[in-house]
Amino acid sequence: MKFICIGRNYAAHAAELHQTAPSEPVFFLKPDSAITRCNRPFFLPDFSQEVHYETEIIVKINRLGKCISEKFAHNYYEEIGLGVDFTARDLQRKCIQQGEPWEIAKAFDGSAVVGGFLPKSRFEDVQNLSFYLLLNGEKVQEGNSRDMLFTIDQLIAHVSQFITLRTGDILFTGTPVGVGPVHINDHLQGFMEGEKLFDFKVK
Repeated sequence: MKFICIGRNYAAHAAELHQTAPSEPVFFLKPDSAITRCNRPFFLPDFSQEVHYETEIIVKINRLGKCISEKFAHNYYEEIGLGVDFTARDLQRKCIQQGEPWEIAKAFDGSAVVGGFLPKSRFEDVQNLSFYLLLNGEKVQEGNSRDMLFTIDQLIAHVSQFITLRTGDILFTGTPVGVGPVHINDHLQGFMEGEKLFDFKVK
């Protein structure tokens, strides 16, 4: 299993990071050791002083695929969920300034929180799903999949041109505006279409 994560897929989020919106999907990978399963605590790493939450719609790949056509991409997932891509922002900023890869800021152990999944069939349109994050009971991040620069099917088609998708891989589709830091004892709850899909604390 691997995590395929999309960067800057919401224009407002790209703007808040003072970056331009991409002309095609940008993706990076996290290893299977990055997983924090639904409702287990997220442990702050000791190598970063500025870890940010990034709430994202996620999809679970359900079959082997390579060079998938966009028109067939909907056949490669049946479940949609919600997760958090944790980012060591201070390390990422340093790596970007120095022109270096920034896996250390994104791919560290526990950095991919995987919440619950719902059947795709439950939704009339997967490109019109609202979601939000509560941090200690306060809504701090809110988005809708209709604001994605690239749709879920476009993302699957694009990524599969470069790497093989396997059953169980999870695609993080990008985060909307509103990212921010977490601290010890913070309580994070994520909702999609009004249904709670993750609920965990920071340790």
